[in-house]
Amino acid sequence: MRSLILHGLLLTTLWVSAQQTQDVNLEKLIDEIFPVQDENFNYEELYEVYAQWLAHPLNLNSATEEQLQSLMILNNQQLYDFIQYRRENNPLLSLYELQVIPSFTENTIRLLEPFVYVDESSLNQWKGLISRVLKEKNNYFVTRIERTLEAEAGFQKETSPTLQYQGKANKLYNRYRVGAPGDFSFGFTAEHDAGEKFRWNPDSRQFGFDFFSAHGQVLNKGKILNLIVGDFQAQFGQGLTLGGGFGMGKGSEPVTAMRRSNLGFLPYKSSAEFGFFRGVSASIQLNNIISLHGFISSTHRDGRFAEDDSLSSVSSLYLSGFHRTENEIAERRNLREQNFGSVIQFKNGGIDGGILLHQTRFQHPIYRTPTLYNQFSFSGNVNSNIGAYINATWRNFTAFSEYTHSLGHGSAGMLGVLASLSHTFDIAVHYRNFSRQFYTFYSNAISETSLPQNEEGIYWGWKYRLNKIHSAQGYIDLFRFPWLKFQTYRPSQGNEWMLRYNLIPAKRTLFFFQIRQESKLRNLNSETITYETVSSQKTNIWVNADYPVNSWLSMKSRVQWIGYALENRNSTGFALIQDLNLSWKKFNLSSRIALFHTDDYDTRIYLYERDAWLAFSIPALQGVGLRRYILLEYSASQKLDFWLRWANTTYEN
Repeated sequence: MRSLILHGLLLTTLWVSAQQTQDVNLEKLIDEIFPVQDENFNYEELYEVYAQWLAHPLNLNSATEEQLQSLMILNNQQLYDFIQYRRENNPLLSLYELQVIPSFTENTIRLLEPFVYVDESSLNQWKGLISRVLKEKNNYFVTRIERTLEAEAGFQKETSPTLQYQGKANKLYNRYRVGAPGDFSFGFTAEHDAGEKFRWNPDSRQFGFDFFSAHGQVLNKGKILNLIVGDFQAQFGQGLTLGGGFGMGKGSEPVTAMRRSNLGFLPYKSSAEFGFFRGVSASIQLNNIISLHGFISSTHRDGRFAEDDSLSSVSSLYLSGFHRTENEIAERRNLREQNFGSVIQFKNGGIDGGILLHQTRFQHPIYRTPTLYNQFSFSGNVNSNIGAYINATWRNFTAFSEYTHSLGHGSAGMLGVLASLSHTFDIAVHYRNFSRQFYTFYSNAISETSLPQNEEGIYWGWKYRLNKIHSAQGYIDLFRFPWLKFQTYRPSQGNEWMLRYNLIPAKRTLFFFQIRQESKLRNLNSETITYETVSSQKTNIWVNADYPVNSWLSMKSRVQWIGYALENRNSTGFALIQDLNLSWKKFNLSSRIALFHTDDYDTRIYLYERDAWLAFSIPALQGVGLRRYILLEYSASQKLDFWLRWANTTYEN
């Protein structure tokens, strides 16, 4: 079986930092900051967020502590030292002033450099806004076409009519954005998946492209801290109730990722078709201590109605975003969802907190198809949460917590501590307890499963820097599930741990060795209903070498191995990966060849691949075969770039 994918992308760009973003190896940055890649994390969102930080870096003279923390590059000691330095020496005149801060290492400044800049100017007024938008050089337009060259089953005539795709085989993507940090942001995204039909049908809420998103945002206009009209997300507290923004989890950065940044309302820029609000949000500064935040949203989600076809109840929410076949089209945007929320927030010195309310209301009640493990899943058409959060920072220590109650149901809470015990040693401790009847639809809280429900756990993470060249990091997480869960039909417990050693002998060189292991209970037979469970164990090992050959050629070599054990059944998977990347004048070429051999689905291997700007490719390799790709980038001018990508997977048998 052969699979061939072709990408093409045209980018017209006028942003100030355009060339800087093109020179940054985002893949290498992500490898250094977030080591683990597997199915439990939304890496499209990860790369999207960091690509946007590259395009819209933070001004070190005005960036808040929460914004800097959200980059997950600086530890507690470095954050404290920077805020103190800025308070005493504001404004900064150059990024390289950071070298005089004792806790800032050369590697830290190198990681931070692409995401920040220094500017003394500040615009916090309405006057001249339209003129600033029209003259802003920081803007771009991206258009991309993608196609699988072989005919997929949905496009073949012999496929059942109900499973045939209604549209063309091209995937289309367009995005425009103009913005100035701390002042304004305007943009839209229009996306069309392969097999979806391009149509203008107001009755089905489709206007050409299958998915369209837009936003307009202004910031720091008098008492108005933030105003967004259109599509947005909300990130308050630790993301237990309102965590629609980006948040890392376990298996990533083991210390700073444990604390969510209190960023408030953020424009929605992704092409994922759920997980955002559509309406109006506003943040108002009432006085020096108290601010008020509120939003209202009304949108339509994909829902699967009960089999009786009475359109009276929904059995599940459809999350794939694909609308290609008759059944998928029937589930498109057929469930209205309304959201209302408000947050009263206070900040005084090193202490900040808030009280929040959030209600989600569905047009039709949700009654999931009953199974043994989902007896306590949400049912009904209204869910209301009330909660509170508080964060306290003292020098290089930060304590954070959040507690939320679903009215008429259960509660959830978490608390944690981050500390820099020295300039070289950082730790994180995190405790969580989510009842089986706690419900939220917009959470990104730290948890073992995808939802903060039916779980209790305690986590300890650490990082140690021996010197500029050698460092190590790791974590251990102990968790239990008081009630049944998917593929485990009894209360259970488990653990997960990770160790990683890093060697960075030069600026463009990265070597690391990493091992991660997860142990938990699982049903003995997944095909029949049984309460008999056995222990399962999954082990992942990575060995990586990222190194330059000369000024225009670099290489990357990696070995990944996975072992999975379930009772007496053992399976393994491995991949050998070799990358070659070169840069010559206006051309950049990235290429890879990867050999893989996996025994089954449990040992599949995920590999991040370089792609066109704002495009993401993380294929799951399963079976026996060969994966390869070539990505060519050509900078025609300072305002125009082209990408062309070819990828191919060949399978044995």
